[in-house]
Amino acid sequence: MGLVMICQRVAAKLAAAFAILLAPAASAEPAASALDPAAAIAMGERAVGRSVGNYTLIDSTGRSFSLQEYRGKPLVISLVYTACSSVCPATTQHLIDAVTEAGRVFGPDRFAVLTIGFDARNDTVPRMAQFASLQGVKFANWRLASGDAATVVALLNDLGFSYRAVAGGFDHPTQTTILGRDGRIYRHVYGDDFPLPMFMEPMKDVIYGNATPFSFGGIIDRIKFICTAYDPGSRRYRTDFGLLFGAVIAAFSLVGLAGWIVREWIRSVRAA
Repeated sequence: MGLVMICQRVAAKLAAAFAILLAPAASAEPAASALDPAAAIAMGERAVGRSVGNYTLIDSTGRSFSLQEYRGKPLVISLVYTACSSVCPATTQHLIDAVTEAGRVFGPDRFAVLTIGFDARNDTVPRMAQFASLQGVKFANWRLASGDAATVVALLNDLGFSYRAVAGGFDHPTQTTILGRDGRIYRHVYGDDFPLPMFMEPMKDVIYGNATPFSFGGIIDRIKFICTAYDPGSRRYRTDFGLLFGAVIAAFSLVGLAGWIVREWIRSVRAA
């Protein structure tokens, strides 16, 4: 898939992403003006690189946990509200496909997924559990959660996520956020049907690109990071032999340069 085609698809999906959700009203708050899509995207992009705080949430089983538990492992965060009957379920279904593919390619133990209900008043533990059941979220590395109003507001601010109460529900961007191992925002993916490479490439970066360098597994991950490319046609990463050949040549060049420096240093010492 060409870059131009991907960009065209993303632009089309971004426009659809800001459609007003037609679910029954989930909030008693008065309706506000609809979001400006450009302003919402800009707010999200300003959050890239920001560290997400160590907030305490409650998952769909009623267990409290902190985001600190995810440090050391990439984390995918999706934001929904459970009264939504259109965009949020569709986004979740597409994310299920993306997470399934990422689990097959990278391994399900290499990352985690967290879906958060941002309607703090109505996204209770039972409703998050019901949403998970209806959507078929049955992954060992995927948790659904909610929190109190103050916690949710602070978390959304960290993520650069904005929404407005409108007639019939909420107006918000369909934003999927990828955090690195250090809890910093690495990338936002927008749209309810984003092209798979738009999700897989940043996942490759945070899984392979930040691996522990001084270990066998870390070395293998670095090789995969440098020398593989995702093929959306076959839906798998393939070895780019051009990159591999270039990496080998560069490695031999560095070894040769180091050998020459050592040789010249020995000569200078003997001459002295």
